[in-house]
Amino acid sequence: MKFKTLQLFIALATFIATSVQAKAPKDRWPDGTVMDAWFANKMKVDINTLGKQYVITDYGVKADSTTIQTTLIQAVIDLCAQQGGGVVVVPAGTFSTGALFFKQGTHLHLAEGARLKGSDRIIDYPIMTTRIEGETCKYFCALVNADGVDGFTISGKGTIDGNGLKYWQEFWIRRSWNPQCTNKDAQRPRLVYISNSRNVTVQDVHIVNSPFWTNHIYKSDHVRYLDCYIFAPTEKVWSGNPQRGAPSSDAIDVDACTDVLIDGCFMHVNDDAVVMKGGKGTWADKDETNGDCERVLIQNCRYGKVHGCLTLGSEAIHCRNIILRNCHSENSNRVLWLKMRPDTPQHYEYVQVENVTGKCGKFLFIHPWTQFFKPGDRKDMPLSRCNNIIMRSNNVEAGTMLDVMTSDKYELIDFILDGETIDFKQFPKAKPETTPKEFL
Repeated sequence: MKFKTLQLFIALATFIATSVQAKAPKDRWPDGTVMDAWFANKMKVDINTLGKQYVITDYGVKADSTTIQTTLIQAVIDLCAQQGGGVVVVPAGTFSTGALFFKQGTHLHLAEGARLKGSDRIIDYPIMTTRIEGETCKYFCALVNADGVDGFTISGKGTIDGNGLKYWQEFWIRRSWNPQCTNKDAQRPRLVYISNSRNVTVQDVHIVNSPFWTNHIYKSDHVRYLDCYIFAPTEKVWSGNPQRGAPSSDAIDVDACTDVLIDGCFMHVNDDAVVMKGGKGTWADKDETNGDCERVLIQNCRYGKVHGCLTLGSEAIHCRNIILRNCHSENSNRVLWLKMRPDTPQHYEYVQVENVTGKCGKFLFIHPWTQFFKPGDRKDMPLSRCNNIIMRSNNVEAGTMLDVMTSDKYELIDFILDGETIDFKQFPKAKPETTPKEFL
C-alpha cells in the first residue's frame, strides 16, 4: 500500500507541475510571437567537451609582446583543423599577432592572464572581400576571423587586445586635416569578425582596445555573447585633442543576423554599444548581400560611457523584434537611438526597451542621419518607417527623455511610453539634413 501511495503522490505532483508550467506565461517578442527556448539557455560552453587542446606554446609560439607571430599561431589553428578540430589555447602571457583565421571545428580559448595582442601595422591584416559599414567590399580583415564556422566558440578569462592606439591617433590626425575623412579612409582592422556561422558562443573574455569595430557578426544565427567585458577608451588617445577617444569602436555590430543573445556583458566604448546593421544605400533592399536583423535579445548588461545602448542604424534596412531589458546605464549618451538615413529605405519595428536603470543624456533619440550618405535616383523609393516601439518600466535619470525630429522621409507610428501613445505632432520637423559636429 505504501508503494501505491507513493506512486499516486508522484503522479499528482507531476500533474500539478505540468499544469503550472503550462499556465506559466511564455516569454514573447514585441510582436506577440513566443520566444524560442534557445534564448533561455545561458549555460557556458565547457572547453573540455570540444576535443583536443592545442596550447600554442607547445608548438613554438613564445610569450613575446613585440614579435609578431602570426605564421606560427596560424599553423597551430591549421593543425587543429587538419586533425579533426579542437581548442586552440592561448596560455598566460602576451602574444602579438596579425590576422588569424579559424576553421570549422576549431575554437579559441584564452586562459586567465593570456593576452592576444594585435599588430599595430595594417600590413599584418590582409585585404579581402569582407563586410564593413553596410557594404560588401574589399577591406582589411579583422584580428580574429571565423567565416562559415558553425559551433565556433571564444572563451576564457583572458584578453583579446586590439592594440589600437596608433590607429586611433592616425584617424584623428587624418580627420583634423580632412574633416570629410571617412572611417574606411583611415585604414584600421576590426577586432573580432564572425560571418556566415551559426551556434556561436563568445563567453567571459575581455575584448578591448579595438582599432575599429570591436565585434562584428554578419549573416549568422544563434549567436551568444555571455558575460563579456568590452572596452575602448573614450578620451585621451590623441594629444591634439584630449577629448578624443577610440573612434568607431562599436561594442557589438549585429549585421543581417537572426537569433542573437547578448547577456551579462559590460560595454564601454567611444561609439555605440549594440548596433543593428544590415545595409545602406538607395537600393539596399535589393542587394542580396544585405539582410534583416530579427530576434535580438540584450539583457542584464551594464553600460559605461557609450553613444547609444541600443542603436538601429546607421546602416540598416529592416529590424524586427529587438529587446533591450534589465540593463543599467552608467553614462550613456542615449538609451535607444533610431538612426534614419534619407538615402536608405528603412523599417524598424517591434522594438521594446524595459527595466533600464541609471543615467543617460537622452532616452529616445530620433534624427535624420546624414553622415557620408549618397542619395540615388529611385522613383519607387519606399518611405521609411518606425512602428510599434514600446518603452516601459524604465527608471533612468535622463537629461532629455524624448529628442525626436520628424521628417517627410520617414514616419513614426505606435510609439508607446508607459502605456501612453506618443503624439509626434508636437515635435519639430527636421531642417535640411546636417550631421551633429560630435560625429564628424
